[in-house]
Amino acid sequence: MEQIKIEYRNFKTGEILPVYIDVFHSSLAEKWLTSLNNLLKNNYHLEKNYCFMGWAANSRDGKYILEQLNNTIQAINKSKLGYTIDDYFTLDNVVVEHAHNKIDKDLIHSRMNQVHRYFEDLQGVSGAISNFAQNASEEIRWHIRQLNLLCHEFESWALSYRKQIEAPEWCCPSQLMCWLNAPRFELDNDDFESFGIETINRPTGAVYVGVNKAVGKHHWEVFKDEGRDSRIDELTTTTLRVQTEAAGDFDIEWGRSAEKIASRQREIQDFAQWLRANGFDPEDKQLTLGHPQVGQVNLDKTFGSSDPQKIWNKLENYLDVYSVSTSDNSAVYDYHWSDHNYMHTQIEILRKQK
Repeated sequence: MEQIKIEYRNFKTGEILPVYIDVFHSSLAEKWLTSLNNLLKNNYHLEKNYCFMGWAANSRDGKYILEQLNNTIQAINKSKLGYTIDDYFTLDNVVVEHAHNKIDKDLIHSRMNQVHRYFEDLQGVSGAISNFAQNASEEIRWHIRQLNLLCHEFESWALSYRKQIEAPEWCCPSQLMCWLNAPRFELDNDDFESFGIETINRPTGAVYVGVNKAVGKHHWEVFKDEGRDSRIDELTTTTLRVQTEAAGDFDIEWGRSAEKIASRQREIQDFAQWLRANGFDPEDKQLTLGHPQVGQVNLDKTFGSSDPQKIWNKLENYLDVYSVSTSDNSAVYDYHWSDHNYMHTQIEILRKQK
């Protein structure tokens, strides 16, 4: 069995924590591993500004994320694109603070749904990139992309923020390993077998192929964001899409599995009903529902425990990926999202790869 090693770094002390991933045997896992090896061999840029999501100890908290979002909006408004975003985001107008029994999920999602709509307008979709994105400078292209990244990062933070007050054992930390301009590969029928409504539940340490490379939201995201009474012809988002492409990117679920929780089981049932009401078959694999798992963190070898709380207590001190190794290739990422030249570095990569 192929095993991947990720070295996590305590950015303050330099101490290293190795984490081991066992890769599955499947059509999709094999394609994904090949693509990941290509990213490592050719030293693609790992996006550290969009990596650890929903971690209470992360210095990229809600206030910081919204500050970055406002900076990005200001840059777009000052550009020559001719697209103006008349919006400003603060914790006070996005989430009700310290009122956990009154926090309105729709309040969070309605605001973030609008951010995602700005992104859709400016970016377009895979195969039909908008004129805004085509005419934008590399710097503004970077900011357009930040609309999407910061939107999802804030949603993840807001969920864990609420959970930390209401039910800290159900915080939802995760990890997104995304490389800038990662090459894509097309999914085929064999790959669709890794999907299914049952894969919405994610066990601790599960490793998944990254989210759809085409701009848009998948069915579960739309259901969660816009409500069980929503209909696809009335959505805020304009791009409900199945997953047709993937890359060497991957996600790691660090949260506690909700598979056996009654409320999650009811939610899955409600989702199936929502799909039928909108003309979809919940059993159709080609809808690419859920999260296609391609590997599993070896929790015993890495942490000596499968208890999520013990894992969080350890890992929260190492929220910086230093290196990734397979049996064939490896790469070192000796930089940090807080570096003063980090934004410039990413813009230069976009410039060279345009």
